[in-house]
Amino acid sequence: MRRMLLAATLLNAAMLGYAMPADEMPPHTIRLSTMMQQLSSRPGFTAAFLAEISGGRHKAGPAYLTPELVHRMREIILGNNWQELDHFPGWTMARINPTVRVVGHFAGKDAKVDALATAGGAPAVPGEEARKAVSTYLDVGPYELGQTRIIDLRQPSTLPGFTISDLVASVGDGVTRGDGPSPLAPEHAESQRLADALNRLAANGLDDVTPVRAIWHDGGDSTSPEQLIQAIQQTGATVTVTDSRYFANFGHLHYAGPDGEQDVMMPFWIDSQIVVPGSHPERPLLVPVSHAEYEWHIRGPQLNADVSFYFGIDGKAEFRTMDQLDQAWVMKRDAHTYSGADAVEVTRLTGAMVRTYARLHQKHPKIPFGGYYAFGVCQDVVAAIEMKMTGRTTLFPNTADAIFFNDPRDAEINALIKRLPKDRDGRPPDVERIFGSLPVGGSDAELRAVSIPGLGADLVAVHDAWSNGTLERVGDRRRVRNLLYGLGALLTLGVLWMVRRTRKRQEQGERVG
Repeated sequence: MRRMLLAATLLNAAMLGYAMPADEMPPHTIRLSTMMQQLSSRPGFTAAFLAEISGGRHKAGPAYLTPELVHRMREIILGNNWQELDHFPGWTMARINPTVRVVGHFAGKDAKVDALATAGGAPAVPGEEARKAVSTYLDVGPYELGQTRIIDLRQPSTLPGFTISDLVASVGDGVTRGDGPSPLAPEHAESQRLADALNRLAANGLDDVTPVRAIWHDGGDSTSPEQLIQAIQQTGATVTVTDSRYFANFGHLHYAGPDGEQDVMMPFWIDSQIVVPGSHPERPLLVPVSHAEYEWHIRGPQLNADVSFYFGIDGKAEFRTMDQLDQAWVMKRDAHTYSGADAVEVTRLTGAMVRTYARLHQKHPKIPFGGYYAFGVCQDVVAAIEMKMTGRTTLFPNTADAIFFNDPRDAEINALIKRLPKDRDGRPPDVERIFGSLPVGGSDAELRAVSIPGLGADLVAVHDAWSNGTLERVGDRRRVRNLLYGLGALLTLGVLWMVRRTRKRQEQGERVG
């Protein structure tokens, strides 16, 4: 499943006169607006659609829509504002932040979220309760948290293969949610066992969890994810870890309509507060939210497996399989590639992330959305590790509230999260992070090749302005005009004062004469 999405400048795309050029769509792909134009008049479909994307009840996962966002989408659909639907919501982070914060206080019926965070969270729970809190947000397969276990990886996996039975669900009227198998699906049994083993080994460092060990070869065993990856490397397998970026797919929708089975393009758009050069009237660059994850690609005589790690909209920060088929429009770019000791180090850091987020869930079991947004989004965990590995981060947005990251046992991860640039306070994001998050490179040809119609030309124009130093933020011209008006008013007052003073002196001179 693939994931997983100012105040003064908040205007949606339609209000700003945005018109999407009729560029070519990826094969077998339609816009969300096209589907809704055909189906929204059918009795019950709009309600079923909104219910599904605001809280899906299957492994296709819930979309990240607060009540205010759901209400706004309903208004757009009922008003037949199709251009606006294709750039939903088109809000700045400053507008999105309060809607999430309000939900964070009340939707989970925990009005003391901030107080708990400041105080270090809820009281610690012992034994079985602690393990239950962790297992809700950490998949360990058959390797239970309270049992001593040897994970023997010397033999082929006996887990079942890929199935879509609980991954794809019907929304109605020919629309389904969830994706089928990718070319990696034949490896599912091995990949699932590896993901379970890595999660379970990472949990070894948690209180009240019984340690386990994994045996990869006869020469020794492993008690942590990084030890297991190092052992796999030492037996001749190739281990490559990539920092991969995609356009986030918030719908995972498919529509069997008049033109046959088609993917439904459903990104989640953010107002970057950057002016698109040459736009009249002035309008901001709207960018689709991206998804970031680490991916392990293992090839060798004993194991062929592919697993990923990210913090998802399901509230889980864990290793996962990655064998569902991505829709073509989400694209992909590997921003960094690691092997050897660097691959081991990335694995160590992700294991530390697993423990950090497990403890966060233990302390804040009632937090809405499983902590998604409050504890960060998929970008935060990847950005924090990128910070450690490269000294900088190139991802947007980052939403983790540092107030939650205060457990001294997680000092390394806490420090990395606190170093990240935050997009919670309404400040315009760094241009480098906007382009760094994209699933394409920064050349004109790559930017023009983005899969979403109309976006490529805007990206090229903004990138050129950024490169030549002419980039403008929304409101810059207004601020300059206001400054000029202010200076003009001061100058006028000064001139009037000088004229009045000169006349007064002349009058005094005439009286003396």
